[in-house]
Amino acid sequence: MKRLLVLLALFTSAAFAWEQRPPLPTQACAVHNPYGFAQSARPAQPICREAYFVAYDAPVKIPVYVAYTLSPPNALGCFPRTNAFVADQSLGGTGARPDDYAGTGYDKGHAAPDGDLSWSQIVEYESFLMTNMYPQHGSLNRGMWKLLETSVRGWAVQLNQPFTIYVGALYGNGDERIGNGVIVPHGYYKIVINNTTKEIAGWRFPHTKPYVNLGNDLTKYRAMISAIQSESGVQFKFPAGAKEVTPGTEWPVNYGALTQAKRAKCGANVTE
Repeated sequence: MKRLLVLLALFTSAAFAWEQRPPLPTQACAVHNPYGFAQSARPAQPICREAYFVAYDAPVKIPVYVAYTLSPPNALGCFPRTNAFVADQSLGGTGARPDDYAGTGYDKGHAAPDGDLSWSQIVEYESFLMTNMYPQHGSLNRGMWKLLETSVRGWAVQLNQPFTIYVGALYGNGDERIGNGVIVPHGYYKIVINNTTKEIAGWRFPHTKPYVNLGNDLTKYRAMISAIQSESGVQFKFPAGAKEVTPGTEWPVNYGALTQAKRAKCGANVTE
């Protein structure tokens, strides 16, 4: 049995082996930061990928924040999820590894979600780089966090408008560490910009123990963007004339229609 498990592990690793591309020049990620790069109080290493930008906090091995721009065509990508989690080779072995999460009870939670990056095989693989991951309770990662991710895709598709998204963590002294020094944030946030209407909205989610299900009402976790920036120590850039959406009046989304559109494009057996 032990030999079988070892062989299965080796097969699984080989099945999703892929050749990592080096990061792009930082300026190539201007598309994901169309209003300018944010200013962070923490030193942050820029890592530019084709589909997203990471401001990486090397000492604690998580992103300060991740930024990406989602276009309507890319919101309905058809490449299946691979779960090809892998350390980011560009850090020379100093970054987080998948085994840092082993036995901790935490999910490897995407910052830029796989569902938004499934429009290219290599981009889908790059969504699983550990520099795009946060430790998250499953009840958040597979609950309210996933609901907001799905909502963003629905907004892009159903409004036929591009969105820029900032994803980040709230963390500091006293927060738990796992593995080889990966910090576990006590909160997470997401800021969404409608690039056509200049409307903006922010959400903040708690992440403490003991953890409870947050339900399915996203309006309960709306937060003023000024408060998110103050708590995170990151000053994000926004379009001139940006208008903050009043909680409860966010963009509409039809989840059933989104699923149907995905199946119509990608096939009936596609999964999120």
